[in-house]
Amino acid sequence: MSLLRSTTLAIAFATVLLAGGARAADVSMADGSVHFSTPDNWLGIMETQGDPEARVFQVPDPSPTGKNSLARVTVTVKQVADVNGFNQYRSEATAKAMALPGYKAAAVPPGPNSNVYSAQENGTAFSYTEHYWFKSGHAIQLRCVRPSQTQAGADWKAAFDKGCDAIAAQLK
Repeated sequence: MSLLRSTTLAIAFATVLLAGGARAADVSMADGSVHFSTPDNWLGIMETQGDPEARVFQVPDPSPTGKNSLARVTVTVKQVADVNGFNQYRSEATAKAMALPGYKAAAVPPGPNSNVYSAQENGTAFSYTEHYWFKSGHAIQLRCVRPSQTQAGADWKAAFDKGCDAIAAQLK
């Protein structure tokens, strides 16, 4: 590897480390057909291209809980031919959720094409909210995951849920 390439890679890697992840803001997916904005303090931590396309955002939990439990929001967009393809995508995602350890559905889902449940990740209880939409030949999934219990308190949970609800309103 050339010295110039090695230096360029080292500088790029150091820049990412110093930035602490990419700040989230305005997001465009599926060749511009899906748009939403995230709260300024959310960090873009993963992005995939192609089909499906996904964006993952960390919602920083400032408490000691946040050191061991990753609160995150994922938006996934997959091309589907029609509403039957959408229903199949949603059914497959729901089946995966039901297979999680400790899966327990909420008594009443928040609305059509939505799931609220709890499950375990590495022995920690998490709360999940999922919403699904069919738009312009795409199945869209919004998945919000946060620790069920956090030392960050009720205000942090409320802010997390508010941010998730704001993205849901934009994706409708």
